Formats: sequence, C-alpha cells, structure tokens
Amino acid sequence: MSACPNFAAEALKAPDLEAAVDQAIAACDGKPRSAVRALLVANRFLERELEDLRASVSKGYVRGRLVSHAEAMAAGHSGER
Repeated sequence: MSACPNFAAEALKAPDLEAAVDQAIAACDGKPRSAVRALLVANRFLERELEDLRASVSKGYVRGRLVSHAEAMAAGHSGER
C-alpha cells in the first residue's frame, strides 16, 4: 500500500467502509470482479477529469505546485508536491 496517499490508512478504518464495499458488490449483481472493474473505470474517469482541470488552471497561479499523475508516478509520489 505504499503507493496509496496518506489518507488511505484513515479511510480504511472508516466504519462505513465495509458497507460501501458491500454496496459496490451488490450494484454489480454480487460479482466482486465486476465491482473492481467498475471502480477502476470510475477512477480512470476521475483521473482524466482531474488532469483536464489541472491543465485549465493558470500556470502563474499554481507556480509549479501541481504535477501530473504521470509525473507523480515517475517520481514515486502520489499527488501534489
């Protein structure tokens, strides 16, 4: 789990996490593999949306504080600097 953001440890302790997992699997007719696939597709969509938003932010405003997902992964980070 080293690639996960710091908040992942706290999120895993959330009391409603198990209920959310059950709900995701139930939404996919009880098929865990389908639930994982759907969540990966949703995550990819959100990553692309985030990249689009980052691209639209003024470079002068962020002054290098934002890095792309690809740059973060290459550098071994998981998000903003």
